[in-house]
Amino acid sequence: MNVPATREDLMIVNMGPHHPSMHGVLRLIVTLDGEDVIDCEPILGYLHRGMEKIAENRTIIQYLPYVTRWDYLATMFTEAITVNAPEQLGNIQVPKRASYIRVIMLELSRIASHLLWLGPFMADIGAQTPFFYIFRERELVYDLFEAATGMRMMHNYFRIGGVAADLPYGWIDKCLDFCDYFLTGVSEYQKLITRNPIFLERVEGVGIIGVEEAINWGLSGPMLRASGIQWDLRKVDRYECYDEFDWEVQWQKEGDSLSRYLVRIGEMVESIKIIQQALEGIPGGPYENLEIRCFDRVRNPELNDFDYRFISKKPSPTFELSKQELYVRVEAPKGELGVFLIGDQNVFPWRWKIRPPGFINLQILPQLLIGEMIIDTPEVQDINSFSRLEYLKEVYGMIWVLVPIFTPVLGITIGVLAIVWLEREISAGLQQRIGPEYAGPLGILQALADGTKLLFKENLLPSRGDTRLFSIGPSIAVISILLSYLIIPFGSNLVLSDLNIGVFLWIAISSIAPIGLLMSGYGSNNKYSFLGGLRAAAQSISYEIPLTLCVLSISLRAIR
Repeated sequence: MNVPATREDLMIVNMGPHHPSMHGVLRLIVTLDGEDVIDCEPILGYLHRGMEKIAENRTIIQYLPYVTRWDYLATMFTEAITVNAPEQLGNIQVPKRASYIRVIMLELSRIASHLLWLGPFMADIGAQTPFFYIFRERELVYDLFEAATGMRMMHNYFRIGGVAADLPYGWIDKCLDFCDYFLTGVSEYQKLITRNPIFLERVEGVGIIGVEEAINWGLSGPMLRASGIQWDLRKVDRYECYDEFDWEVQWQKEGDSLSRYLVRIGEMVESIKIIQQALEGIPGGPYENLEIRCFDRVRNPELNDFDYRFISKKPSPTFELSKQELYVRVEAPKGELGVFLIGDQNVFPWRWKIRPPGFINLQILPQLLIGEMIIDTPEVQDINSFSRLEYLKEVYGMIWVLVPIFTPVLGITIGVLAIVWLEREISAGLQQRIGPEYAGPLGILQALADGTKLLFKENLLPSRGDTRLFSIGPSIAVISILLSYLIIPFGSNLVLSDLNIGVFLWIAISSIAPIGLLMSGYGSNNKYSFLGGLRAAAQSISYEIPLTLCVLSISLRAIR
């Protein structure tokens, strides 16, 4: 790592390999100047298990259970490349039905991998909701895998010349139902994420990779296609039966994190199209080429006698790899997954070299991070910086969403509190008394207590009364008060032209409220409630109606 010696107060942050924000066992040594990244050194190899040397000491069938550990998110692709290499080396034909089944499984695995990319990616930039949504669809994919292979992650389903077992009864219908359901899920993701202004601000224009840079660094998969290059091995190499389906290569030309997101979202939709076409047109016939399940050369004939074959251990079906070399590749979710195979007229490969897409794509990581802020690191490599600004942006986003909801609620609450405060002030002035009405500055605290009590009061409906009439009464009382604002004399710019006349008119129109009290009391079908309504109405009428009659002529004259 090259750290400039002239700078001072630099901070070296060690992220990984067991950092909670590192999705995998990648380690980054990041040098920061404030919040700016001036150097980054990725350190790989913490999950190295010697998979290549294990392959060179096993037959292909014996090695198949190991390969799903290459990539836990795209296990079907590791099995596919493991069997494709000896198939092409030995020119082994795969039945059409088996090829269709393989395509279905590969595209389901692609969807599961992209989903588990999408969830942590959104969580790292501050959006937690999609992280929980993606497990909903991903579990459905794993249910389909479990029904067909018996395992949810480590399937061991692909075989040289086909697959291990045919699809069970009813599996095709279940998969078609999943396709219809998943399309609605993708629409939810697009509505929730794609046009979110906070998301766009975080990913648009971040981590830009040009066309020449993508080619020179050997990038593949969504990282290559997001830079404007329409390169998909399913179209280029035409392996399996992808050329029989109608689908499009998803690509963008901006080369930033937003483009890589759009490519993956589009690929999930295209995968659904491929799966639907494969399910509708899947042919009959065998699911495995049984002719290759035999020994090409018998090394120990005495081991094939009756006792060994039916009593003791049986050798796994295998064949010799011809003396030649071959490079095979498939389009995995992360990019080009390849295997370089050298045969030596033996059941074991002489050389088995894996070309992982993630390892190659990470070469460009230091170049992308240098010059960016530490908060932009998640958009480039799914790394959470735990920056304070991250959480502030998330809070601002939540406030921006909740403002349209809270604005009317807050307006109604303030209106109720203002009405209660004004009513208590007028009542205290008419009765020439002070006390609780003046609790707090200008009696605000008392109004706040009364208004809160009014808002949270229980809504009790009598069981034997007229519920409709009982419910209309309070509405009339409230509407009368709200209507009073229509006749208050406001001037230009909504300025109250005459406070005294405005208050009098407000009292006059609000005198309709006793009618609502009487309606509620009568509708309760209870004499005590009715008497209470009469008492409340009489209390209002005792000073509101006389006051209205006294000031009516003055009010009309002032308005005229």
